[in-house]
Amino acid sequence: MFFRLLYDEQLAQASYLIGCAATGEALVVDPNRDLDQYFDLAEREGLRITAVTETHIHADFVSGARELAARSGARLYLSAAGTPDWQYAYAGAAGATLLRDGDTFMVGNIRIDVLHTPGHTPEHLSFLVTDTAHADEPMGILTGDFVFVGDVGRPDLLERAAGYAGTMEAGARQLYASLQRFMALPDHLQVWPGHGAGSACGKALGAVPQSTIGYEKRFNWALRVADEETFVKCVLEGQPNPPRYFAQMKRTNKEGPALLSTLLPPRYLRPADLPAKLTVGCLVVDTRSGDAYAGGHVPGTFNLPLGEGFVSWAGWLLPYDRPFALIVEDPGAAAAAVRELRLIGLDDVAGYWTAGALAVWAAEGHEPATIRRVDPAGLPRLLEQGAVVIDVRERAERTLGHIPGSRAIPLGYLAHRLDEVPRHRPVVVYCQGGMRSSIAASLLASAGYAHVVDLVGGFDAWQRHERAAPVAAPALA
Repeated sequence: MFFRLLYDEQLAQASYLIGCAATGEALVVDPNRDLDQYFDLAEREGLRITAVTETHIHADFVSGARELAARSGARLYLSAAGTPDWQYAYAGAAGATLLRDGDTFMVGNIRIDVLHTPGHTPEHLSFLVTDTAHADEPMGILTGDFVFVGDVGRPDLLERAAGYAGTMEAGARQLYASLQRFMALPDHLQVWPGHGAGSACGKALGAVPQSTIGYEKRFNWALRVADEETFVKCVLEGQPNPPRYFAQMKRTNKEGPALLSTLLPPRYLRPADLPAKLTVGCLVVDTRSGDAYAGGHVPGTFNLPLGEGFVSWAGWLLPYDRPFALIVEDPGAAAAAVRELRLIGLDDVAGYWTAGALAVWAAEGHEPATIRRVDPAGLPRLLEQGAVVIDVRERAERTLGHIPGSRAIPLGYLAHRLDEVPRHRPVVVYCQGGMRSSIAASLLASAGYAHVVDLVGGFDAWQRHERAAPVAAPALA
C-alpha cells in the first residue's frame, strides 16, 4: 500500500492519496482545488486515480472532489448520512456513489470502511483503512474534521458561520456520542486528521501530522472529559471567530463548486486602465508587501500581502459578489495569487497590474499615497493629539493584555464596523506583531480615513518598550 499526506500550508489542510501497488489504483481523500498535485504524485508513483471521496461538506476551502473525479474518470463517493437539508445537491448529476454508516468500498486490495461520525457536521464520515493484502484489520482512520491531534472539530460552525440556528448544542452532543464510538476502536490505529495547527476548524489543533487513538485517549482534552454536559460546555467555549467566508464555502461545496476548466485566466491590465477601474468602484487589491504599500501606493487601493495568511484574510475581507483586480510584483505572483484565491472560491478576478504599472502611473503625474508608521515611543505624542487606538486582534489575544484605552475591533470585522472609528481624529491601529495592523491601516485609508497610523511591531513591541522604560524617581519632599 502507498500512503501519502499532501498538506497545504495556507489552508492548514491535509488531503491523502492512498494507492494499491498490486493493481495501480488510487484513492484521494479530501482534495482541494489544486488538482495537479494529485495527478503529479499518482503519475510519479505509477498509480491512476480511480476513486475520490471526502469526509464532509467543507467550510474552509473549495472541494476539488467533484472536478478531480470528472477529470480522472474516477468514481466519486459522497456522504448521504446527513439530515435531509444537509445533503450534496450535485451528487446525482455527478454520478456519485452515496455512503452511509457501515458501507465498504475497495480500491484495489485496500478496503475502506465507512463510519458516520456526526458532530462537526451532520453528514461527517470517517474512513477505516485496511490493506487486505497483508492484514485483516485496519491500520488507521481518516478522521477529517472529527478528531484532530490534540483537539476535535468544532460543532458550532453550522450555527455561527452558516446561519443554521439552534444547531451547535445538538452538534456538540452528537460529537460526544461519536467520540465514545471512536474511543472503542483499538488503541494502535493511526489517526490521520484533515487539518493541523492554524486551522479555524478547532481551537487547539496540534502541529503533528498524525497520531494514534491510544495517544489521543491519553492526551486529547476532548477525549478525557468524563460526562456529556461538561463536554458540551467545554467544546463550545473559546472557539475562535469563524472567518466570514466559511458560510460561502458551505453553500459552494453543498451545491457544487464551479469547475476550474470553465474559468478564464486573469488578464494583464494596462497602466492606463487603473484610474478608470478605481473611478467606477472596482476594488483593487495591492498584494505587495506591507512595507512597499506603506512607502507608496495608489490611493483607494487596499493592501493584502501575498504570503502567510493571504488566503485566510482574503476570505475575511474580499467580496464574493463582485469582481476585483490585483496589483502584483510580477506575472508569477499573479498566478500564485489566483491559485490561492481559487482555493477558497474567490474566482472573479477581473485582471491584474504589475508593480511596473505603478511607476507608469506615477510618471503620469499622479501622487502616490503613503501610510504613516510609528514605533511605540511615538504613541504618547499621538495620544496627546487625540488619537484613538484600535486593537485589531482576536478576543482571546486581547484578554492576555492590551494597550490601555484601546478599542477592540478584530480585523475581520473592521470593514463592517467603520461607524465605530472616528473620521476626524488620528487613528492608530495595532495587532500582535504588525502584519494585521498594516492590512487594517490600508483598509481604513482606502475607506477615506485621512489620518491613519500603523503601530510598528504591534503589541509585542509596545510591551517591550513599556518594560524597558525607565522608572521615574520618586519626587523629593
